[in-house]
Parts: sequence; C-alpha cells; structure tokens
Amino acid sequence: MQRVMPAHFEHPGDAAEFRHIHRPGVELYRAHIVRHAFDPHTHEAFGLGAIDSGVERFRYRGAEHLAPPQSLVLMNPDALHTGRAETAQGWRYRMIYLDAALLAALTGERGWWFADPVGHDAAAAQRVSRLLAAMWCSDDALALDGALLDLLETIRPHARGTRPPEPVRASDAALARALQLMHEQLDAPLTLERLASEAQLSPFHFQRCFKARHHASPHQVLMALRLFRAKQRLATGAAPALVAAEVGLTDQAHLTRRFARMYGVTPARYQMQLGLKAAARG
Repeated sequence: MQRVMPAHFEHPGDAAEFRHIHRPGVELYRAHIVRHAFDPHTHEAFGLGAIDSGVERFRYRGAEHLAPPQSLVLMNPDALHTGRAETAQGWRYRMIYLDAALLAALTGERGWWFADPVGHDAAAAQRVSRLLAAMWCSDDALALDGALLDLLETIRPHARGTRPPEPVRASDAALARALQLMHEQLDAPLTLERLASEAQLSPFHFQRCFKARHHASPHQVLMALRLFRAKQRLATGAAPALVAAEVGLTDQAHLTRRFARMYGVTPARYQMQLGLKAAARG
C-alpha cells in the first residue's frame, strides 16, 4: 500500500495514525487534518471510510469532489487522488485500506468497484465510523473478523459491477458443530479458523453462512453465550472476577462493561438485586 505521509506535520492540529490488525491486507487509519494538503497518491487497495466532521476536498480521476460530514469515502484501488480541508476546522475521518483479494474472500464476490468516491448516506457513514472505531480498539481476532464483514455489508449497496454473490449454503449440522464448540469452550480464545474447521468450511465462507443462519456474527453469538453463562454463574453467588475468567472475558472490568451493555445492570448490582452476599465482592 503506497501512502503519502510526512514524517511530521507542520500544523499542530494535524494528526494521523495507522494500525494493522491480525489479517494481512488490512490497514486502519484515522486522522484530523487542518492545514496539510496531500500530494497526488494511490493505494494498492480499496480505501473505504467515513467523514466524522468537517469537509474534505479532493481530486479523484480528474474531477474535484467534496466529502461532507456523515458521508462515505469509497475509493477504488490504484486511483490517483489528493486531499485537503475545505473548512477552517479541517476534517476528521476514519478509513480502512483493504486489499482487493481479501475483500473478495470476505464477501464471496469479485469485481467490486465504486462509480462515485463519495457516498451520501448518513446512516451508513455513521455505522462505518462506529465499526472502524471499535476495530481500532480491539485485539479480539473473532470480533475484528465480524466487524470486517459488517462493514462490507454496510457499504455493499454502494458497490457497482459486482458478480452475483455466491449462494450462502452450509448444512445445519455443520453450523451446529461450530455452535456446540462455542458452548463447550466459552473460556477459550476461539478464532474464525477454529470455528470454521469444526464446520469443515473455509473461514470467510463459514462466517457468511453462520451470519445468514443466525442473523449475527460468530463473535456476537459467542459473546451472548458467554454473558448468559456469566448471568447463570452470578446468580449462584460466584464472584464476578471468577466468573469473568470462566467465560473467557479479559477481567472483571471487561465482564462489567459487557454485562451492563447486555442486561442494563452491572454484575454487582445484579447480585445485589438477587439478595446475594457475593454482591459485596463485585
């Protein structure tokens, strides 16, 4: 991936960061640019993202474009483009640079391209930004794989020239084997490859089939199972720190955050509401 990034920015308001995840062919990027003007450059990958605030002006395939807040940025591989702020406060945005071969493997489609580099779709842009923000903060491989598919499904309506998607097929028995593995190994760091192997499918095909069947990614289902088991164990009076380890969460703080998001109360308050003495430990 070719990128034009100075060793340092002259304006103190300009900042940019890159991050790699566990999948080769993926690069995350976030930036707030006020004064810097990017020279014409290309990426050997799709550049997909969202404008969070401000307006970007850029030249792309011989034409000038403006990307306002809550718009999508949809750039094809190897397309020459520039970039600078159109507004005095600059623009803040998040991007993912994704190799074409990996995009095809993730989606089961080939031939994606975008006729317009700016997508005026506020709901999709907000979702893409949230997904990219979550990916930036995560080291969970299964969660990252699920977010990649969610992101591409969000952007899919804006793609053109794609071949028909492959039929999403997998036997219920194959998917049930993977689901059973989740039940049996809630405390294990399960990966997409491990679950797909249990179903005897390739990883990305398994993920698409699983989501089509359960309407949720493998990571979302695994987290729901972990938190349901945690709720059962907390109801017996088990200490939250012990429960977190038993269901494969990082620590008690991780359990507290996820439990509150799913059930609306913390583990400690849940145990207190049940009248359990263990509440004092959580």
